[in-house]
Amino acid sequence: MDAAFTAEQDEIRRTLHELMNKRCGPEDVKAAVGTPAGYDPALWSALGGELGLPGLALPEQYGGVGCGATELALACEESGRALAPSPLLATAALAAPLVLALGTEAQRAELLPRIASGALTATLAVPGEGLATALGLTGDNRGDWSGGGRAGGVQARQADQGNWRLYGQADQVLDGHSAGLLIVAAHTGGFARSRTLLFLVRGDAQGIVRTRQTSLDETRPRARVELRDVAAELLGSGEGGEGGEVAGALAAVGDAAATVLAAEAVGAAERALERTVEHVRQREQFGRPIGSFQAVKHRLADVYVQVQAARSAAYYAAWAAGSGSGERAGGLALAQALEALRTAASEAVQLHGGIGFTWEHDAHLYLKRATGDELLFGPVHLLRARAAESAELFTRQEATV
Repeated sequence: MDAAFTAEQDEIRRTLHELMNKRCGPEDVKAAVGTPAGYDPALWSALGGELGLPGLALPEQYGGVGCGATELALACEESGRALAPSPLLATAALAAPLVLALGTEAQRAELLPRIASGALTATLAVPGEGLATALGLTGDNRGDWSGGGRAGGVQARQADQGNWRLYGQADQVLDGHSAGLLIVAAHTGGFARSRTLLFLVRGDAQGIVRTRQTSLDETRPRARVELRDVAAELLGSGEGGEGGEVAGALAAVGDAAATVLAAEAVGAAERALERTVEHVRQREQFGRPIGSFQAVKHRLADVYVQVQAARSAAYYAAWAAGSGSGERAGGLALAQALEALRTAASEAVQLHGGIGFTWEHDAHLYLKRATGDELLFGPVHLLRARAAESAELFTRQEATV
């Protein structure tokens, strides 16, 4: 592994850093989350139309930049520093890779250029609260999480050749209230040929009801999506697809998305630490800055070490995702990054004193981001348990004994 970044990668980081500092300050974030879309359309237009960020990891033949997971992770590290609310994660890290991996050539040609330019936002909708399971982050995604033929979940039936109808509900869909395209995981085949397939649903399709939910982390808006006999298009050709191909694609996308999330959490943790250090240097008690007290120094030193370790894990996972080695380190990196962010945010609240516990200060936003992401993509102990299971860690130990 070469730990040095290329000039192009450094330029991506620098450009995003400058843009976020200029157009995504704390007041901008608070204003954006209060809009119906939950993000600033002008900022998204700059990210998509001017910088091509949604297409950063897409091939050039589909209007993308042709970079990989490392470049997208570096970009999201900068957006994480600002806690920037945007459809970037759902569009570029979840939906676009699925279209690229499973879509027909016609579907790719139609959808990916629009996604790459930022003209079309997209997201992944899975039944209930099973996003982490569907992505293979906290358990095997070859189960019946999409409905299993029983009541609940999302059910799909084939009306006629090439036409499908969906019925059901997904409760925790990232940017589901505003996305122009939804990739819906649905169960089909009954008990005889039970399988999970993915379907394309237009955001304005007849019979779809989308409701933005109140969420702990307002910078990561979610929605409940109800599908009432909604017309859908199967993602891919469906030839020979018994669900195994879908499960594999979801797991691969889950690992890459976890890598991006880990980098994003590292950026947020680093910024929370920086703001805390700035505060303890200025805040005085007993006639001296509180940052001069040994206990405070030790606490912040521990946070710094944890953040740097999480950064190393995130960068390694990004390298592994783009190296073609087949190694999947995203889940472990995400666990470490979420833990680092939670620690950095907790220390920020504590060391800011009374103001750190109020809505007026921004420390609570970092704590909510850490908690919200862990609820949606974790928890941390299950991320680690799944990584150990995938590596057959305990099986090897038993064999040795």
